[in-house]
Amino acid sequence: MSKRQFPKAEPVDRDMASPLDFAVAQRDRETMSMVRRAVARHDVVLAFQPVMQTARPDRPAFYEGLIRVLDENGRIIPAKDFIQTTETSELGRQLDCLALEMGLTSLAEDPTLRLAINMSARSIGYPHWLTTLNRGLALDDTIGERLILEITESSAMMMPELVIVFMQDLQARGVSFALDDFGAGYTSFRYLREFFFDILKIDSQFISGIASNPDNQVLTQALLSVARHFDMYTVAEGIENAEDAAFLTGLGVDCMQGFYFGAPTIMPPWKTPQTALRA
Repeated sequence: MSKRQFPKAEPVDRDMASPLDFAVAQRDRETMSMVRRAVARHDVVLAFQPVMQTARPDRPAFYEGLIRVLDENGRIIPAKDFIQTTETSELGRQLDCLALEMGLTSLAEDPTLRLAINMSARSIGYPHWLTTLNRGLALDDTIGERLILEITESSAMMMPELVIVFMQDLQARGVSFALDDFGAGYTSFRYLREFFFDILKIDSQFISGIASNPDNQVLTQALLSVARHFDMYTVAEGIENAEDAAFLTGLGVDCMQGFYFGAPTIMPPWKTPQTALRA
């Protein structure tokens, strides 16, 4: 009996995709184009959000400067709408440079300001970012002591050895480091012991609704214990109501951040607190 003949499988056309894949890819292309045009026009700003002292909830410990881009109509586009798409590209490095440059300018203008700026570990080896940082630190001996660089868990774990050396060098110059989105599931505790972050920011997924969520209460207590063991200052992110703030105060969190205390604003709130625009 002869072998049954089957038609040869057609080669997969890599350009063919499901409607959903096509829509996602098209959205990402449009996002990249929009951000690229905004960067070319220098239509980028920082939005500032206060990080409040738990012991003094009326007094910010520092502010976080969050990158925003403006589209052709002047509409403010938050980072969550583009940062994941641009993170691995040259455009992501350009955004890091602009955020750092604006943050350093703010620090130079106000000697009482302490400011956190987000960065990707990918920018450590980016020459223009390093030049921007060194130039800014040289402007004023106190700027390094007032600058906090925030690195997300996912970014730090891409190249932990490089991040560790980079942090040691800059900490010797007075710069502090915050581990952002802690608890999102990336950090090896072996590396956490070696990183020596100054500040640990607990991811909002554990903080939102914590006053009525026993699971989040237990998990946040565990994360706080880790931070205290490694002598790290703690910040709870994403606080939106008084109940959660009160519960976290009872847990002993050092600082709190979220819309309950203040939304990000493109007008520096320490300058014009009555007219700050939300972004």
